[in-house]
Amino acid sequence: MITARQTRAARALLGWTQETLADKALVSLTALKRLESENRLEVYETTRDQVGKVLEANGIVFLTSDQGEGVMLVRAKVEASN
Repeated sequence: MITARQTRAARALLGWTQETLADKALVSLTALKRLESENRLEVYETTRDQVGKVLEANGIVFLTSDQGEGVMLVRAKVEASN
């Protein structure tokens, strides 16, 4: 399950506003703000899933370990033309 901090960090890596992510994920801005809230507001699991899928489709990898959570941005390698 992605966390509020992971979502905010992923947006920052992509240079997206909340509005951009909400539009791309097809969720309401209010729902996204609830997801990113540190107050642990309730969010539909479908909202969380949709946001996660859009972020992953744009190169975000969610990391979880016994030391905590994080995100990483992975870009596809561009093949050199010969």
